[in-house]
Amino acid sequence: MASVFLNWAFIGEVKNPRSFVEDLRNKRRNGLIPYEVNVYYDDFTDEVIINTDNGRIRRPLIVVKNGKPKLTKKHIRDLQSGKIKFEDLIENGIIEYLDTDEEENSYIALWPEEVTKEHTHMEINPLDIFGLSSSLIPYGEYDRGDRVNFGAKMIGQSLGYYLSNFLIRTDTKSNILLYPQVPLTTTQTFDVFNLDKHPAGQNVVIALLSYGGYNMEDAIILNKGSIERGFGRSFFFRTYQTEETRYGGGQVDEIEIPDKDVRGYRSEKAYSNLNEDGIISIETPVSGGDVLVGKTSPLRFLGRDEFLTGIQNRRETSLVVRHGEVGVVDKVLLSETQNGDKLVKVSVRDLRIPELGDKFASRHGQKGVVGLILPEEDMPFTEDGIVPDIIMNPHSIPSRLTVGQLLEILGGKVAALRGRKNDGSMFNCEKENDLRKELQKLGFRSDGKEVLYNGITGEKMEVEIFIGMIYYQKLEHMVANKIHARSRGPVALLTKQPTEGRANEGGLRLGEMEKDCLIAHGAPLLLKERFSSDEVEIPICKKCGVVAVYDWRKNKYHCPICGKGNNIEKVKMSYAFNLMLNELKSLLIFPKIILEDGE
Repeated sequence: MASVFLNWAFIGEVKNPRSFVEDLRNKRRNGLIPYEVNVYYDDFTDEVIINTDNGRIRRPLIVVKNGKPKLTKKHIRDLQSGKIKFEDLIENGIIEYLDTDEEENSYIALWPEEVTKEHTHMEINPLDIFGLSSSLIPYGEYDRGDRVNFGAKMIGQSLGYYLSNFLIRTDTKSNILLYPQVPLTTTQTFDVFNLDKHPAGQNVVIALLSYGGYNMEDAIILNKGSIERGFGRSFFFRTYQTEETRYGGGQVDEIEIPDKDVRGYRSEKAYSNLNEDGIISIETPVSGGDVLVGKTSPLRFLGRDEFLTGIQNRRETSLVVRHGEVGVVDKVLLSETQNGDKLVKVSVRDLRIPELGDKFASRHGQKGVVGLILPEEDMPFTEDGIVPDIIMNPHSIPSRLTVGQLLEILGGKVAALRGRKNDGSMFNCEKENDLRKELQKLGFRSDGKEVLYNGITGEKMEVEIFIGMIYYQKLEHMVANKIHARSRGPVALLTKQPTEGRANEGGLRLGEMEKDCLIAHGAPLLLKERFSSDEVEIPICKKCGVVAVYDWRKNKYHCPICGKGNNIEKVKMSYAFNLMLNELKSLLIFPKIILEDGE
């Protein structure tokens, strides 16, 4: 007897699980039960599992019966003419959706010529194995599996032309590549999803070469001339917003240029870019800390000092540019919230030109940062005068086994020379031998290698270099978003240590490993400087070893245990350590600090 589970809940047992599962599948194909139902027999545990719940990944497959696919050429003709729809094929049991469990009971063929009587299903197209991002990778079946995963992830991070109405949108942050191009090596998915309308990359000439060591460890060398011609340029948009909120008691925020008697008033210069309505004008250059929208709010707590000093009962709460960001005000949007409050959105635009440290990647998971931007005259060149846009390290190929990238470079070279795009769809791409023959007909070496000349010395290089065309992506990880340093700045209230994070003007943390590096480098005295951000002097009783108490009336310290004030010694320590002592006291643990003589 086999146990039967419905959505992982036990509902009964059956004597013949295989015939029971087959009967359920036939009923599904004949439309007697919903096509969302999936059934699976696990012969190892002798369990029948029926799934009808949400969130399962399911994909369509052609049903095979008696060694023949149920989908015929007539069905395809009827689909093309519009006589039938895809849903009709599902209702008639010609195509069915399988989840990951039921796929375990299936034997799936890739191509019609592979189908035997043992097969249960056939792929509509082998490309359907992949998701949207991974199906965009050309020659992906020649890459190692993990590289396809990395490539798919980075396609999602690439800058492009994500929507045509980006100029009137107010996304929190977005990137637009200025000169996106359709790749020379495409896949069938590009046409299906109309990705030629909003591509996310550029075609470049690439050479696999170690050139001066500046492209070690996956770094790439960029041609300065290519950047000046527009390669990798993008716009970064950041939208800031604020609103006039209504509070209890009839008090409201006000968008205006704050008066000088408002608590927290900045300076006249800070508000100099604002119009009379307190909002900045478009096309105004701004940088971190600049006011975009002037705003005042009622005080949170009204004390007697405000009445005595005559300070206006309002505080400054202006909208300012994030610390470390620069740009130009692109657009200002005035609107209302659902509650009827005034809403102001300000978009800031920043032109991003590729610089050292910006991240680029091919579609095969070969990512790297810019290690050097080399003047065009110093770049290597072919005997035809072709100068590569990118120099990539050849050492990144053998360990990653991204043979698909080599094929894309070869195919891109053929596509550029013949003036026609190259199909790199997985399992259905132009074959390597065909590309080699075509390249030879076009007057080049069949392996894509060429003789290059050193741009700095003018000497001919001893070896042939693999050079061709590839589609390269600029990723959203840019130096301008991440570069961060500080001297003095804000500290956290609890620990008195510098705040954390770039947006908070935070400090850079030195951990145990960084400490070890400094000691190994022979600079242990630097630790005294680096690790004293929260240094504090704490009064300790030499006799009792406890923290002394300050008496404000007598203006002196005394020990809370022995009551004396003549044995008090001030000791330098980290405030975080003092905080730990206080926390131990709150747990009824009384720590003592024993001072040595001469301290």
